[in-house]
Amino acid sequence: MTHDLDFLADLLPPAQWSVACADRDEYTEDWGRSGGDPDAVVWAESTDDVSRVLAACDDRDILVTPYAAGSGIEGGALATEGGVTLDTSRLDTVGPVRPDDLQIDAGAGAVGSDLEAAAADHGLICPPFPQSAVFSTIGGMVATSASGTRTVKYGEVGDWVLDLEAVLADGTVVETGSRARKSSSGYDLTSLLVGSEGTLGIVTRVTLALAPEPPARRAGKATFETLDDAAAAVSQVVRAGIDVATLELVDPLTARIVSAYVDTDVAPDPSVFVEIHAGSKMSADAEAQRCVTALEDAGGRVELANDPDEMERIWAARRQAADAIKAWDESRTPLTVGDVTVPIGSFPEMVRSIQSIGADHGFDVPAFGHAGDGNVHYAVLVDPDDPDEVARGKEASDRIVERALELKGTSTGEHGVGLGKRGYMKREHGAATVRAMQAVKQALDPNGTLNPRSGLPVPGDAER
Repeated sequence: MTHDLDFLADLLPPAQWSVACADRDEYTEDWGRSGGDPDAVVWAESTDDVSRVLAACDDRDILVTPYAAGSGIEGGALATEGGVTLDTSRLDTVGPVRPDDLQIDAGAGAVGSDLEAAAADHGLICPPFPQSAVFSTIGGMVATSASGTRTVKYGEVGDWVLDLEAVLADGTVVETGSRARKSSSGYDLTSLLVGSEGTLGIVTRVTLALAPEPPARRAGKATFETLDDAAAAVSQVVRAGIDVATLELVDPLTARIVSAYVDTDVAPDPSVFVEIHAGSKMSADAEAQRCVTALEDAGGRVELANDPDEMERIWAARRQAADAIKAWDESRTPLTVGDVTVPIGSFPEMVRSIQSIGADHGFDVPAFGHAGDGNVHYAVLVDPDDPDEVARGKEASDRIVERALELKGTSTGEHGVGLGKRGYMKREHGAATVRAMQAVKQALDPNGTLNPRSGLPVPGDAER
């Protein structure tokens, strides 16, 4: 312990804070990384709790790192320099739902699947949520500007945030945005806080827009002779203007890994998964046929689902991909399940590059992802006890990101910068733009209290 944290006893009851090793150890890793080392954990139960703790820590130069479900990939919620880990998962209120306005309110700790269930009671959906919504929180989704399988049609989570409440580093509570669907009033502080990864403020409450449940859906799967054909088909479908809600790519290695994980027969072929949302069965069928034609013209063998059970069968295996990769080989660990996004016309080249970079460094690299918006996930699996293999794995992972930037893409499409992607920020955005970001950080958090190692380059970072 590097700080005197007795002041927490004056702010919170004993059940809401701890310096016990067993409690602190629960916050030393997220889904993708490890390395957190908090001096204390605080479980906030109200916005006022967050405000009082932040004000007190800011006064004492004690760092604060927000944490909730720990579902992040890039270590953005890890307190790598000690201080207080502030857990927002108890801010878990859901609702009210305002069906006439197509809106729902939620606390930052509310789990995405609970919001989806509340919306479904009114015939509504939360379309931009990631597949991890079954356990990830809305605060984390907003902090990373998360997105999921339906982003190609519906956009990112941030596109659906109407207003939010957040606590700044000095304890000031701000409310941004409004419940109107558009506004030209003042600076767009809502968009500034979305994606800021807890470096500018801690989100405590959100109002999200909802959408009506689509009256008709069609889903299907196409398999291809080569992965290059599958990736090219994705680009062709999008450029043809076909109104897909979901367009996913799975490479043969990922298919084999998933097949073993779920103990089912998943054909080890390059595959494209598709889902159509439409206002009527007729329009869904028409758009599905356009999609089938495009996929077949690209060399695909297409299987369409005819009922909800078939749709669920098609999607069940795809949902397991990230967990399956992590469990695939006990002797190997993914350095990270990373993601990059490129312009859709460059998507086939990005997929080719991942395969060739993996081969050049001696690795099979599974590749899959939300292909319809140019997003691809990759995992470089290494033996963590083999320093040479770890070094080669890092080189391969770096080269994948560098290739995405060469193609005018981004180092992270939905996982956030966190700890893992800081070194690419200047290359991606330019030094002047990064300085502007740092100036915003300095203005809202002059003492550097909030999540200081996440999101932006810090002194000593190696630029890539």
